[in-house]
Amino acid sequence: MSETSTTPPQGAAPQVPPLVVNIQYVKDLSFEVPNAPQIYTRLRAAPRVDINLDVQARRIAEGESVFEVTLVIRAEASEPVAAGSTNGGGAPASGERVFLAELSYSGVFTLTGLPENSVEPVLLVECPRILFPFARNILADVTRDGGFPPVLLQPIDFVSLWQQRRTQVGGDTPVTTA
Repeated sequence: MSETSTTPPQGAAPQVPPLVVNIQYVKDLSFEVPNAPQIYTRLRAAPRVDINLDVQARRIAEGESVFEVTLVIRAEASEPVAAGSTNGGGAPASGERVFLAELSYSGVFTLTGLPENSVEPVLLVECPRILFPFARNILADVTRDGGFPPVLLQPIDFVSLWQQRRTQVGGDTPVTTA
Protein backbone atom coordinates (compact mmCIF):
# COMPACT_ATOMS: atom_id res chain seq x y z
CA MET A 1 0.00 0.00 0.00
CA SER A 2 1.40 3.38 -0.96
CA GLU A 3 0.95 6.61 0.93
CA THR A 4 0.62 10.06 -0.57
CA SER A 5 1.81 13.07 1.30
CA THR A 6 0.28 16.54 1.09
CA THR A 7 3.16 18.18 2.94
CA PRO A 8 5.91 19.73 0.85
CA PRO A 9 9.30 17.99 0.89
CA GLN A 10 11.79 19.21 3.45
CA GLY A 11 13.47 22.43 2.38
CA ALA A 12 10.73 23.30 -0.14
CA ALA A 13 8.71 26.43 0.51
CA PRO A 14 4.95 25.90 0.87
CA GLN A 15 2.93 27.07 -2.14
CA VAL A 16 1.34 30.47 -1.53
CA PRO A 17 -1.88 31.06 -3.49
CA PRO A 18 -1.72 34.13 -5.76
CA LEU A 19 -5.07 35.47 -4.46
CA VAL A 20 -6.24 35.21 -0.86
CA VAL A 21 -9.57 36.52 0.43
CA ASN A 22 -8.79 37.85 3.90
CA ILE A 23 -12.29 39.11 4.77
CA GLN A 24 -15.56 40.23 3.18
CA TYR A 25 -17.92 42.75 4.76
CA VAL A 26 -20.74 45.26 4.30
CA LYS A 27 -18.97 48.60 4.27
CA ASP A 28 -22.13 50.68 3.86
CA LEU A 29 -25.81 49.84 3.44
CA SER A 30 -28.74 52.18 3.07
CA PHE A 31 -32.37 51.47 2.26
CA GLU A 32 -34.93 54.26 2.03
CA VAL A 33 -38.66 54.25 1.31
CA PRO A 34 -39.34 58.00 1.19
CA ASN A 35 -43.11 57.74 0.68
CA ALA A 36 -43.92 55.02 3.21
CA PRO A 37 -46.52 53.97 4.16
CA GLN A 38 -48.63 55.48 1.34
CA ILE A 39 -46.51 53.90 -1.41
CA TYR A 40 -47.51 50.42 -0.25
CA THR A 41 -51.22 51.14 -0.82
CA ARG A 42 -50.68 52.99 -4.13
CA LEU A 43 -48.27 50.63 -5.87
CA ARG A 44 -50.20 48.33 -8.23
CA ALA A 45 -47.31 46.83 -10.24
CA ALA A 46 -43.67 45.96 -9.64
CA PRO A 47 -41.60 49.17 -9.64
CA ARG A 48 -39.09 49.94 -12.39
CA VAL A 49 -35.60 49.47 -10.93
CA ASP A 50 -32.50 51.23 -12.31
CA ILE A 51 -29.19 49.66 -11.29
CA ASN A 52 -25.81 51.40 -11.16
CA LEU A 53 -22.73 49.31 -10.34
CA ASP A 54 -19.13 50.38 -9.82
CA VAL A 55 -15.96 48.58 -8.77
CA GLN A 56 -13.34 50.38 -6.70
CA ALA A 57 -9.94 49.08 -5.62
CA ARG A 58 -7.29 50.62 -3.41
CA ARG A 59 -4.04 49.49 -1.83
CA ILE A 60 -4.40 49.37 1.95
CA ALA A 61 -0.77 49.99 2.90
CA GLU A 62 2.05 51.30 0.71
CA GLY A 63 4.54 48.62 -0.24
CA GLU A 64 2.20 45.73 0.54
CA SER A 65 0.09 43.67 -1.83
CA VAL A 66 -3.05 43.93 0.28
CA PHE A 67 -6.02 45.63 -1.39
CA GLU A 68 -9.58 46.57 -0.54
CA VAL A 69 -11.99 45.96 -3.42
CA THR A 70 -15.50 47.41 -3.15
CA LEU A 71 -18.61 46.75 -5.20
CA VAL A 72 -20.84 49.82 -5.06
CA ILE A 73 -24.42 49.05 -6.08
CA ARG A 74 -27.23 51.58 -6.27
CA ALA A 75 -30.78 50.35 -6.98
CA GLU A 76 -33.35 53.09 -7.46
CA ALA A 77 -36.96 52.04 -7.96
CA SER A 78 -39.71 54.25 -9.29
CA GLU A 79 -43.41 53.75 -9.89
CA PRO A 80 -44.23 52.45 -13.33
CA VAL A 81 -45.89 55.07 -15.51
CA ALA A 82 -48.58 54.51 -18.08
CA ALA A 83 -47.32 53.93 -21.62
CA GLY A 84 -47.14 57.14 -23.59
CA SER A 85 -47.19 59.38 -20.49
CA THR A 86 -45.10 62.53 -20.76
CA ASN A 87 -43.98 65.13 -18.28
CA GLY A 88 -45.70 67.95 -20.17
CA GLY A 89 -42.62 68.86 -22.17
CA GLY A 90 -42.79 65.79 -24.39
CA ALA A 91 -40.22 63.76 -22.42
CA PRO A 92 -41.33 60.42 -20.94
CA ALA A 93 -42.77 60.82 -17.46
CA SER A 94 -40.91 59.28 -14.57
CA GLY A 95 -42.77 57.80 -11.65
CA GLU A 96 -42.32 58.76 -8.04
CA ARG A 97 -39.41 57.13 -6.21
CA VAL A 98 -40.46 53.92 -4.50
CA PHE A 99 -37.19 52.99 -2.80
CA LEU A 100 -33.46 53.61 -2.93
CA ALA A 101 -31.00 50.89 -1.92
CA GLU A 102 -27.27 51.61 -1.78
CA LEU A 103 -24.75 48.93 -0.92
CA SER A 104 -20.98 49.03 -0.66
CA TYR A 105 -19.73 45.48 -0.24
CA SER A 106 -15.99 45.07 0.25
CA GLY A 107 -13.31 42.45 0.52
CA VAL A 108 -9.69 42.60 1.55
CA PHE A 109 -7.47 40.58 -0.78
CA THR A 110 -3.79 39.66 -0.64
CA LEU A 111 -2.04 39.21 -3.99
CA THR A 112 1.18 37.22 -4.06
CA GLY A 113 3.61 36.63 -6.89
CA LEU A 114 1.50 38.18 -9.63
CA PRO A 115 3.19 40.02 -12.48
CA GLU A 116 2.55 43.77 -12.33
CA ASN A 117 0.40 43.72 -15.49
CA SER A 118 -1.94 41.13 -13.90
CA VAL A 119 -2.71 43.08 -10.72
CA GLU A 120 -5.32 45.42 -12.22
CA PRO A 121 -7.39 42.71 -13.97
CA VAL A 122 -7.31 40.54 -10.85
CA LEU A 123 -8.50 43.45 -8.68
CA LEU A 124 -11.16 44.74 -11.08
CA VAL A 125 -12.36 41.43 -12.56
CA GLU A 126 -11.57 38.40 -10.38
CA CYS A 127 -12.11 40.01 -6.96
CA PRO A 128 -15.53 41.45 -7.94
CA ARG A 129 -16.53 38.01 -9.27
CA ILE A 130 -15.86 36.62 -5.80
CA LEU A 131 -17.78 39.43 -4.05
CA PHE A 132 -20.75 39.63 -6.43
CA PRO A 133 -22.86 36.65 -5.26
CA PHE A 134 -22.77 37.90 -1.67
CA ALA A 135 -23.65 41.49 -2.63
CA ARG A 136 -26.44 40.21 -4.91
CA ASN A 137 -27.90 38.25 -1.99
CA ILE A 138 -27.77 41.21 0.39
CA LEU A 139 -29.53 43.48 -2.13
CA ALA A 140 -32.26 40.88 -2.74
CA ASP A 141 -32.79 40.39 1.00
CA VAL A 142 -32.94 44.10 1.87
CA THR A 143 -35.44 44.92 -0.89
CA ARG A 144 -37.60 41.92 0.01
CA ASP A 145 -37.42 42.79 3.71
CA GLY A 146 -38.40 46.35 2.74
CA GLY A 147 -41.74 45.03 1.48
CA PHE A 148 -40.98 44.88 -2.26
CA PRO A 149 -40.19 42.15 -4.75
CA PRO A 150 -36.51 41.21 -4.29
CA VAL A 151 -34.10 42.89 -6.70
CA LEU A 152 -32.27 39.99 -8.34
CA LEU A 153 -29.22 41.21 -10.22
CA GLN A 154 -28.30 39.31 -13.35
CA PRO A 155 -24.70 38.04 -13.57
CA ILE A 156 -22.25 40.83 -14.42
CA ASP A 157 -19.55 40.55 -17.08
CA PHE A 158 -16.72 42.13 -15.09
CA VAL A 159 -14.29 41.71 -17.99
CA SER A 160 -16.47 43.95 -20.20
CA LEU A 161 -16.96 46.42 -17.36
CA TRP A 162 -13.19 46.62 -16.84
CA GLN A 163 -12.51 47.00 -20.58
CA GLN A 164 -15.17 49.72 -20.85
CA ARG A 165 -13.59 51.60 -17.97
CA ARG A 166 -10.14 51.37 -19.58
CA THR A 167 -11.47 52.80 -22.87
CA GLN A 168 -13.32 55.65 -21.15
CA VAL A 169 -10.29 56.68 -19.12
CA GLY A 170 -7.96 56.37 -22.08
CA GLY A 171 -6.05 53.19 -21.48
CA ASP A 172 -5.09 53.13 -17.84
CA THR A 173 -7.23 52.93 -14.72
CA PRO A 174 -4.69 53.08 -11.93
CA VAL A 175 -5.51 51.39 -8.67
CA THR A 176 -5.49 54.08 -5.99
CA THR A 177 -3.28 53.82 -2.96
CA ALA A 178 -4.06 55.07 0.50
